[in-house]
This record gives sequence, structure tokens and C-alpha cells, in this order.
Amino acid sequence: MDSTHAFAQGLGNIARLSSAKTRSISAENPKGQVGGGATEVPDETSAAARLGKGWKVRPCITLEAGGTETLADIDGPGTIQHIWITVDPKAYRDCILRCYWDGEATPSIEVPLGDFFACGHALRTKVNSLPIAVNPSGGFNSYWPMPFRMSAKITVENQRWEDIGGFFYQITYALDDVPDDAAYLHAQWRRSVTDRRSPDHVVLDGVKGKGHYVGTYLAWTQLANGWWGEGEIKFFIDGDGEHPTICGTGTEDYFGGAWCFHGPDGREEPYSTPFLGLPLVRHVDNEVPKFGLYRWHVMDPVRFHEDLRVTIQALGWWPDHKYQPLADDIASTALWYQAEPHADFPAMPEPEDRWPR
Repeated sequence: MDSTHAFAQGLGNIARLSSAKTRSISAENPKGQVGGGATEVPDETSAAARLGKGWKVRPCITLEAGGTETLADIDGPGTIQHIWITVDPKAYRDCILRCYWDGEATPSIEVPLGDFFACGHALRTKVNSLPIAVNPSGGFNSYWPMPFRMSAKITVENQRWEDIGGFFYQITYALDDVPDDAAYLHAQWRRSVTDRRSPDHVVLDGVKGKGHYVGTYLAWTQLANGWWGEGEIKFFIDGDGEHPTICGTGTEDYFGGAWCFHGPDGREEPYSTPFLGLPLVRHVDNEVPKFGLYRWHVMDPVRFHEDLRVTIQALGWWPDHKYQPLADDIASTALWYQAEPHADFPAMPEPEDRWPR
């Protein structure tokens, strides 16, 4: 691949010239047209009424109750390079983000809005990682490259019972040829309360084809006393049966921590690094403990050629120092690149089955 290609942009190539064309979509230029920004004419109720056309007239939109808003509908080839969004936290679990590549009938990305940006539990969480950054107060940023060859469509569905105003967004992309070996980004959300008889949460299943797994985000709600993260993550790759090819040694180990994430006070200590983090540690009176964890496999993608299944266990300790199976509430977002077509996703649960405890 030519290192000057827009798909390969980074600090190492930032000085190189490219034939790519940069475009950006926002509420002020909803089609990303050349010379198409800041064309809205203010009326007398607008904050820009005294300033006129060309100022800040339409910086955001309203997501209507029960409606789906198309944020981007782009003809390719190209690569989405950056997405920025901010909105009230009530949208985080009640709105669904979907991305469709090359005219496909079913989305390759289907995730509650907040969870895609590592803000589960419908809570604002500061995240300081390489592909995902969430900055005060609730500024969502994604730098996951999203290549497409024919078209890209991004929608947000508001499944809440009320309108959600003040939805701000900007989607920046480069129009340029996409390398033959570039795969499509996929993301899928699942939630379960683990069964104490077999306390595995399925992070991802049913993936067929060739690709590589690049990220796990967990919104973990603890429903028992004591330590909750003794379970192992397992990657079943290319026909694995009962036993996985990749097996972790503990939840905190997989997310790059150690010894129960404990800080000086004997409780989980939050951290956020380029590829690994526990950005949310929430112990509040009269509320079950909540945690947010991410691991981005940017430097160590898990490659598969036929199929992939990923699970994580919920384990603690019994008083006799034996593992205790836990019934914890785990919501996961899995991210991977693969060649199309992709297998069908499980049905997205209804809003009341997504609401945090």
C-alpha cells in the first residue's frame, strides 16, 4: 500500500502529499458538499439573528422520538477518519448507532450510542485512548478507520419516548481509492446476566470469514459482594471446539491491569491509556457497583480466517478460596474488521432491556 494513501495517514506520513480529498459532514453541511457549509439562513428566533447567514445558525439537530436520522450518506470510495458527537446522556442507551457499507441491507455496526464510545451504563466517562477519546463534558471521538468502496451510511435511531435535542456531530472522511486488502469495520453489542451454573458472557459469536478482532469494551455491573474479575477471556478461532486457541488468565489481566486493579485504598483504581483502560469505577451508596473497561487490539489484532467466537467468565471467590461463579450484568461491545459479507447480528434488545441497573 502506498504510504501516502489517506488510509495510511498518521504521524509517520503526515508530511506526505496525497491525492485524497477531505470532506466533512455536520449539521451545518449535512451532505458534506464542496462549499456547502454555513448556508442556513437564520430566522428571528435564531441565536444568529443579528449576525445573518454564514454564522452559527444550525450547529445541531433534534432526534425525534421513534425516528431515525441519517447522519451521513456518502458515495465512495473513501475512508471515514474521525467522528465527533455530543448529546445528553439520556441518548447513550436509548439511541442506536448503525453503519452500513457499500449498500448492504443489514448494518456492520449496531451499538447503543454511548457504548460505541466506551460510555456504558448511560454515564459520561472520560476516556483517553488512541481510537476512542471522550473529553469533558461528553465529547465523543472515534478514530477507528472506516473504509468503504461504494458507499457509507451512518444513522442514529432514537428509541426513547421523547425527542432528544442538542445532538451535535461532525464526520470527517477522505475520498480516495481503498486498498484491496482493507477490510470493513464491524461492531456488535450484547448483554447478559451470567448464569452461575456456567458464568460465561458471550462477547461475540457467529462471525464467519476472514478478518481480525480489534477491540473489547465492557460495561460491567457487579451484583455480588467481593472481587468480581477472576474470570478468563477466551478466543475460539477457526474451528476451535471445546477449548480455545487464546485463553487469558483473568479479567484485570486482559485489560492490562493486575491484582484486582487495586489502588492504595484497596479499591479498583481507574486508568485510561492508549490501548487499555478501566476509565469507570463507580461505588455509590444505594447503587450496585459499575465498571467500564476497554482493550483495543491495535498493536495485537486477533486474526481469524474462518470463524471467531469470544467469551468472558464472571468469577469471584468463595470464603474457602475456591472460585465463585457470579451472576453479574455484563454489556459488551466487540469491534473487528472483516471482509464482507458478514453474518446476521442478534436482534438488538428493546430499550428497557438496555437500561442500566
